[in-house]
Amino acid sequence: MAHYAKVRDGKVVDIIVAEQEHIDNMVDTSPGNWIQTSYNTYGGVHLDGGTPLRKNYAGIDYTYDSIRDAFIPPKPFNSWILDEDSCLWSAPVAQPSDSDTVPYTWNEETTSWDAVEAE
Repeated sequence: MAHYAKVRDGKVVDIIVAEQEHIDNMVDTSPGNWIQTSYNTYGGVHLDGGTPLRKNYAGIDYTYDSIRDAFIPPKPFNSWILDEDSCLWSAPVAQPSDSDTVPYTWNEETTSWDAVEAE
């Protein structure tokens, strides 16, 4: 079984799990195309060491970029930048070095990371 994303006007609108034969023979009159995606691919890396497929596993509202042959998640903030290698979004400022012990949240207004205060 494989995962397939229904792409309409460059946006993922549905995801199914099916055999290739089903995709090849199904009658789908709705606009768009079914494109295979890999559940084990994230940031251009196959999590099990296999061959990555289309940079990222597709999700609803992801963009399919046919030039890059990649699924790209929605941009989380206007200031974030697309990493061309992974097709993931990155903040324009790196998280603080202590982010493994202190939680931070992105502040789009100041384009910086704010420590989350304990309640």
